[in-house]
Amino acid sequence: MRLRLYENYRFVLYTPFYAAHAIGAYAAEGLTVELLPSPGVGLAEQALLDGTIWAGPMRVMKHHDDNPGSPLVCFAEIVCRDPFSIIGRRPNPGFQLADLARIRLATVSEVPTPWLCLQEDLRQAGIDPAQLDRVADRSMAENLLALREGRIDAAQLFEPVVEEALASGAGHLWHAASERARTTYTAFVTTRDRLVGDAEPLLRMVTAILRTQQWVHACSAAELAATVSPFFPALASGVLTNALARYQARGVWGHDPLLPEDGFDRLRNSLVSSGFIRRPASYAACVDNRFARQVLAA
Repeated sequence: MRLRLYENYRFVLYTPFYAAHAIGAYAAEGLTVELLPSPGVGLAEQALLDGTIWAGPMRVMKHHDDNPGSPLVCFAEIVCRDPFSIIGRRPNPGFQLADLARIRLATVSEVPTPWLCLQEDLRQAGIDPAQLDRVADRSMAENLLALREGRIDAAQLFEPVVEEALASGAGHLWHAASERARTTYTAFVTTRDRLVGDAEPLLRMVTAILRTQQWVHACSAAELAATVSPFFPALASGVLTNALARYQARGVWGHDPLLPEDGFDRLRNSLVSSGFIRRPASYAACVDNRFARQVLAA
């Protein structure tokens, strides 16, 4: 059996997806999964005409908001906590979110979810996100340079940029967004019709990702880094290992493919409060756990 799987970005965050290929989890289920570049962000339906993608449930909620009756559905969760951190120029062991109202902060521009989630955290802490002195239009690499040069006080980053900042002494860890508790970040996405029409290969895919999740949580960061390093040839082994160790310790990757309602709700609240979506998306419309439940029962 064959499936096409599309990726939007090549990020360390997505290590379980690469590990599934590297450890032969798909092959063990009699499945050949072809990993292909996505046709582009926002073109999910085009990709789903002949394959499956991994994406943030944020994209699925947005598609449902723009297209009532959207066929897109998440069917297996992989990244279950927010992987981003606040890195500051100086140590701040007593960090509180209120500190961000008094400094110059650079937020992520490459993808929207980190800021959408952080702005909701700020609202919950009684802080108006619009009042921040925020740099919103630079890449994480540019923000790391600005941090080194003292042009900003803190930056919102993820791995391996966090590891690069900490290892070089350019920054100090202030806050890990994973502490927020579960916030569904990345899942397999397909269409309702494909859940029925391609049920067998999709079920095998979910079985393979459960096998991979169990392996990821059982192995050391060094073993994990050695396994997925071919997907990140430009990263030094020490940087990759430390980045993966930090994600493992923070529980960023789920132990199973079940996508729970609390993680979905936490993300949905962020999208609504920011105005990214106009109305709350329905969990039942956006999530189908049939295969996750089936493989867990087995």
